[in-house]
Amino acid sequence: MANSIINPKVNIYLSKAKKWQEVMEKLRMIILDCQLTEELKWGKPCYTFQKSNIVLIIGLKEYCALLFCKGVLLSDANKILIKPGENTQAGRMIRFTNVREIDEMESVLKAYLYEAIEVEKAGLKVNFKKSAEFIIPEELQNKLDEIPALKTAFDALTPGRQRSYILYFSAPKQSKTRESRVEKSMQQILNGKGLND
Repeated sequence: MANSIINPKVNIYLSKAKKWQEVMEKLRMIILDCQLTEELKWGKPCYTFQKSNIVLIIGLKEYCALLFCKGVLLSDANKILIKPGENTQAGRMIRFTNVREIDEMESVLKAYLYEAIEVEKAGLKVNFKKSAEFIIPEELQNKLDEIPALKTAFDALTPGRQRSYILYFSAPKQSKTRESRVEKSMQQILNGKGLND
C-alpha cells in the first residue's frame, strides 16, 4: 500500500459498516494498492484518480459491491460487470457476499481497477442518452401542452433533472398513478427544482 493515504472519514464509515465490514476492508486494501485516492463521497468510500471518480464501495442488504463509475467503458474481459439498474447508463458493479470471493479474484479486480484508471487517463467519456431520447409519458406531455409556464420551467431544468422526472413519471403501469405523480411534482418543476432537490 505504498503512497496510499488512509482517509480517517472512511475509517469511521467502515467501523460502522457491521454487516460488510470485513468485505469492505478487503476491497479497500486492494483499491489502495492500486494507488487511488480515498475519499468519502455520497456517504460512501469513493476512490479517485486525479480528482476523477473511479470506483465506490457500496454495502447493500444482499451484497457488497465495487461500483465502477465509468464501468460501461471497461472491456469486462471476465464478464463480471453488472448493470445496477435498467436506467443506469455509466456505472457497472461487481458484487460480493464474502471475503473468499474477493481473495479468489484479487488479480482480476486489480486488472479492472487499472483499466478504469487508464480509461480516465485517456479522457474517455460516457455517451449519455440525451433527455430528448427518452419518451416523455403522455400524462406529462399533456400538462406541458396545457400549461406553457410548466413547459418553460421543465425545459429550463438540467438534462439530469429532466431525465429523473421522465423516469419517475414513466415508472407506474397505470395512467392514473402517472398522472398523480405529474400533478404532485408540478410545483417543484415550476420552482426550478429537480425530483430530489
